[in-house]
Amino acid sequence: MMTSREAQIYQWITEEPMISQEELAEKAGIKRSSAAVHISNLMKKGYILGKGYITNGPNYCTVIGGVNIDLGGVPFDELPEKNASEGKVLVSLGGVGRNIAHNMSLLGMNVKLITALGDDLYGHRIIEKCEALGIDLSESLRTVDEKTSTYIYIIGKDKKLRLGVSDMQIYDKITPDFISAKMDLINHGRLAVIDTNIPEDTIKYIADNCKVPLFAETVSGQKGKKLLSVLDKLHTITPSRIEAQELSGVEIKDMASLKQASNAILARGVRNVFITFCERGVFYSNGDESDFIKIKECNIVNGNGADDAFMAGLVFSYMRHLPIRETALVGTAAACITAETEETISSKISIAELARVAELEL
Repeated sequence: MMTSREAQIYQWITEEPMISQEELAEKAGIKRSSAAVHISNLMKKGYILGKGYITNGPNYCTVIGGVNIDLGGVPFDELPEKNASEGKVLVSLGGVGRNIAHNMSLLGMNVKLITALGDDLYGHRIIEKCEALGIDLSESLRTVDEKTSTYIYIIGKDKKLRLGVSDMQIYDKITPDFISAKMDLINHGRLAVIDTNIPEDTIKYIADNCKVPLFAETVSGQKGKKLLSVLDKLHTITPSRIEAQELSGVEIKDMASLKQASNAILARGVRNVFITFCERGVFYSNGDESDFIKIKECNIVNGNGADDAFMAGLVFSYMRHLPIRETALVGTAAACITAETEETISSKISIAELARVAELEL
């Protein structure tokens, strides 16, 4: 696995293969001898092949997780009990893993998505759309035994999720045996992202065998529990308040208990934790630095998909070697841009728009 410093030096070398050790040292603010040690380590790990800094990847990230068709209902008025409501019905591509990969692609990243698809109309539509986005699905499982995952959700007049029903049995086929053949691919990428829609034993297998930074999207309080046994293997996680309570065993009632919960998760081995609070903001911590970032202004239309955009923003920030505070700002900006649109993925997601909303130079 690359260290953060090695990843930074590797990116500079990739951008300028003839860069000197002196120039690398100056960029990094370290001694030339230290830069030489980092280069030597990159060569030993197989990322640099020889003189002139011929690089051997990685130029992609891997996402392992869910992909489905989202069917959403958005009523015009308050939801009546035991009756139908006038409103809009939205049909879109979804799935936590796919949404993260889609946002990453919009931000210019090369993405390989490993998931499971049925040999049906929805599966073929997903493949077609992902290929158009440049998302590589070639390593995914395609089966006739199960139908492609479907998610149905209802959004209330207050724009918050009121009900969701998932049909995701197909993910049981993403087994440790299946994923074992993909580990070489995963370990030659820049990093990997998992969501907890995949089986717990598969998550454990990935965590135990992953040599690149591993990011995890908790998805829900119940599914997030799958991460409890692998927290020491994770680089970054993005739980909600409820999910953070499940992972830490601490009831979050105020800022003091929020910090206590974060510290409990970090004590289990996670490097970075970002606890999200919907439209309120995000609390971030890496043990050395922590703070709560309030969202300045966000006109929420549909919060479905905002968490996935947030994760994509964190991955983008890691690739740019941003400090943790700026990383949190970028993730929050991505979530806000997404929440302000009806669709699960916002067509406005771009590096320029992230920079504008986060008020950063990217």
